[in-house]
Parts: sequence; C-alpha cells; structure tokens
Amino acid sequence: MRVAFVGKGGSGKTTLSALFARELARSGAPVLAVDGDINQHLAEALDPLGPGSSTGGPFTAPPLAAHLTEIKDLLRGSNPRVSSAEAMTKTTPPGRGSRLLSLLGDDELHTRHVQRVGGVPLMVTGAFDESDLGVACYHSKLGAVELYLSHLLDGPGEYVVVDMTAGADAFASGLFTRFDMTFLVAEPTRKGVSVYRQYRDHAREFGIPLAVVGNKVTGEDDLLFLKEQAGDDLLTHLVHSPWVRSAERGRPQGELEDANRHALTVMRETVDARRRDWRALHDHAVEFHLRNARAWADRATGEDLASQVDPDYVPGPGPSLP
Repeated sequence: MRVAFVGKGGSGKTTLSALFARELARSGAPVLAVDGDINQHLAEALDPLGPGSSTGGPFTAPPLAAHLTEIKDLLRGSNPRVSSAEAMTKTTPPGRGSRLLSLLGDDELHTRHVQRVGGVPLMVTGAFDESDLGVACYHSKLGAVELYLSHLLDGPGEYVVVDMTAGADAFASGLFTRFDMTFLVAEPTRKGVSVYRQYRDHAREFGIPLAVVGNKVTGEDDLLFLKEQAGDDLLTHLVHSPWVRSAERGRPQGELEDANRHALTVMRETVDARRRDWRALHDHAVEFHLRNARAWADRATGEDLASQVDPDYVPGPGPSLP
C-alpha cells in the first residue's frame, strides 16, 4: 500500500513518516521510504544515531532527480506510444510495453537509488539547491516519484511511505492521487489545522482517502481542539514524546512511548483495511496526464501527448512483469 504523509512545515510529518516506516520494517514487512520533501531530512529521522551507527552509515545513494532521464528510459521500456525519454513527462502513464516494477525488485532503479537507513530501505528525490533557483520548481524533482508509483506493481502487505512536501504544495502535481492512504499530521493549533482544511477539500474532489493524525498533544484540551476542527477525519493522535525529542538530539533514550506506538498500530490497521483500486489509480494518472499535456507538455515536447495513453492497457497485476 502507498502511504503519504503531509502537513504544515514543523508539524512532525517527517518524524511520523520515519516512525511509521521503522515500525513496518521492524515487523518484517517489505517497506520502502521515499523522501519527497524539499528539506530532505528523512534519512536523519530514520537513523537518529547518525552516520557510523550500527543501523547504517551516511546516505550515499544518488537522488532520483539526478538520473531522471535514465529512469524514464527504464520505465518506458518498449512502449511504442512513448517515442523517447524527452517525450516522457512525469505524468506519462504506463501502457503495453512499459517496464513495470516490483517493490524493491532486482532492477536498475532500486539497485542504484535504494539504501538502507536505520533498517529501512530509502530513496530520496534530491535537495533543491542554488543551481535550481530561477530555473526549476521543486515539484520537477518529484517527477521520478510520480513515474515510479505509476509503474509500480506493489502487492498486498507491501508498503511505500512517502514524506511529501509541506503545506498545500503537495497539490502542485498529480502525485497526491497516487496513494492508497494519506495521513495529514496536524498540531493542535489553528495553523496546524489550516493545511487540513485545504487538503480535505482537494482530497474529497478526487476521492482521496484522508485521515488526520494529531501530533504533539499534551492534554485533553489539545485533543478536544483537534476533534472540533477535524471531526471524524481525526483518526488518532500522538502525545508529546520525550523519546522523539531525545532522538532529534541524536541521543535516543529508552523506547517510544506505549501511547505513541499504539497510534502507529492504529495507522497501520487503517492502511491495511484499504483495498487497492487499480483502475482509479490509473484513471487519475491519465486525467492529470491529459491536463498537463493541454496546459504545457504538448508545447514543450512538440508532440500530442494524449497519444501516449493506451486505451487497451489493463492496470494492476494483470500485466506481467518483464
């Protein structure tokens, strides 16, 4: 299942992404974490002991954005509807002949870009640096993640956990429609729930499942505030965590609190209760591809990118992996 973590900057979404991914890995479940945030702190959150610890070393795998052309060439495979990597945009959906991937499979993408950190396989999009200023938006770096999820045949009991960009920026591309479950992390403040209201309206428009996870709750007043603001969308909450604070200082003490571990269990049970709708995922991909084609991609590539949509493609595990 594909799980996104979103929320206001500073809400703790990266911390919760790491906690959730680590709990999945500790249980023995196949899991891949993806850092899709502009700040790129997920590796640090996954391994609070830092480079040289027993759980891993410094993250050295190349970022996805640095090899986008090679990723496109891999994924387009022998699909005759995609003429070249240059003509393949981040929204190009798979078709017959496309290279479909299994989670953590033995392929060039996983071999090159995945590294275990804190016991969790991790891929990163790459930081937004000075060379990007004025010539690119950060969402262009997320293109590889969007293509990856569109071409991934993940199965039951497998998980992809993506730490998304902060705030409503997550809606700047169709990536937000590629998930089975979206957890919106909210602090018990007006600013903390403001992103929830924006995300809720967009999620409902596209039928995206959304659950609010309260964070940094210190008492009944905090919890009551979240219930008033999020209503039935409030799934669970984490209390203020001395363990997280010590981990953020690079000196984790003891174990994560029982109440917070219970919240992670509730989140996993919610994810596991979902049923993948392959057709809906593919239809969303096609919808955003056609939007992008009309808005800018046809002009940018000089091609009619609507022709990349294969009307006879069957999404899901029906197509065989090459």
